[in-house]
Amino acid sequence: MVSFKEIDRDNFFDVIKLDVAEDQKSFVATNLFSIAQAKAFPECIALAIYDDNVLVGFMMYCIDMEDHEYWIYRLMIDAKYQSKGYGKAAMEKLIDIIKEDKEHHVLYLSFEPNNTLAKHLYETLGFKADGRVIEGEIVYKLKY
Repeated sequence: MVSFKEIDRDNFFDVIKLDVAEDQKSFVATNLFSIAQAKAFPECIALAIYDDNVLVGFMMYCIDMEDHEYWIYRLMIDAKYQSKGYGKAAMEKLIDIIKEDKEHHVLYLSFEPNNTLAKHLYETLGFKADGRVIEGEIVYKLKY
């Protein structure tokens, strides 16, 4: 079962060692960059993704300071754990957490246009293109 843990001194070095497949490296920032971003932007919540006690990935979300809506900024599953359902399970769990905030009813994310695996995953979860492209990435939204 997928669970989230905060990134701390006990898992920091393991989280920054996680890496996507070679052909995906241009699609997502490194976890080290993302953790640094979360430090500089305290609204960002960085989480390690676990299957029981096995670290399988990383994700980061926040309420964006510009539009005051929830955004998923990062999702990455380590190359050796991809295609096992962890990305979908982590997204479903995070969506459920975000839905607990009854003041918000839309969730955004963006991804590189060539990232067909991400597009398929997000569409499977009910996300739809909102017509925007921000910094070269396609914006999708989920209304709930």
